[in-house]
Amino acid sequence: MIFTSIQKREFFGGAKASLPLIVGAVPFALLFGTLAPNSGLSALATVAMSVIVFAGSAQFIVLALIAVQAPLEIIILTTFVVNLRHLLYATALVEYVKHLPLSLRALLAFGLTDETFANMSQRYQQKDHTYAHYFYLGSMLTFYVTWVSFTIAGLLLGNLIPDMSSWGLEFAMSVTFIGMVVPYMNSKAMIAAIISAGLSSLVFADLPNKLGLIISAVIGVAVGLSVIQLSKKELSYE
Repeated sequence: MIFTSIQKREFFGGAKASLPLIVGAVPFALLFGTLAPNSGLSALATVAMSVIVFAGSAQFIVLALIAVQAPLEIIILTTFVVNLRHLLYATALVEYVKHLPLSLRALLAFGLTDETFANMSQRYQQKDHTYAHYFYLGSMLTFYVTWVSFTIAGLLLGNLIPDMSSWGLEFAMSVTFIGMVVPYMNSKAMIAAIISAGLSSLVFADLPNKLGLIISAVIGVAVGLSVIQLSKKELSYE
């Protein structure tokens, strides 16, 4: 398949936009690759999780649940619910991708990470969206290759460099998430979701098997979607 100059420009533009956020993802992926074997995952299962799941926060939560020998149904449910925040992302982006073929939309849905959503939210603020999905592809593939590659690197370095988990690498991803979230706190739905999920996580922090996280994620998504629906109704009445 031959790409036009515009398509190439969009694709590499998406890849370039990902670079600042990748700075935070690299140590996070290294840490996952280092910690996973200590939680009982084989090297193959560790790489497979990054390849198939491709969800940093959910993958770390799974490691924590495996470490405490949580039931399989709790692990599956937690992974599903933690990633429900992507429902908000999809709601925001669906108007821009609904005209694309189903196979392409499925691929874009798989690559809808927090970082790619942040990049696409800015890209879709521009007027011309004709080839914006190539920007999307450039962003998501850059993150995907980075995440899988540095998961493998973490596996290798974990065997060569002892006690990497004590280096505090997870702090980099926390800073990255803060940097992504703050610019979008000008939306009522986002602010409501963040506040409700944050307060809920404190209230339910002591529940076993990280159930508090599941409940908080559901509450955050539900509140955010409710605010969006209320806003639409208010507009329809005007």
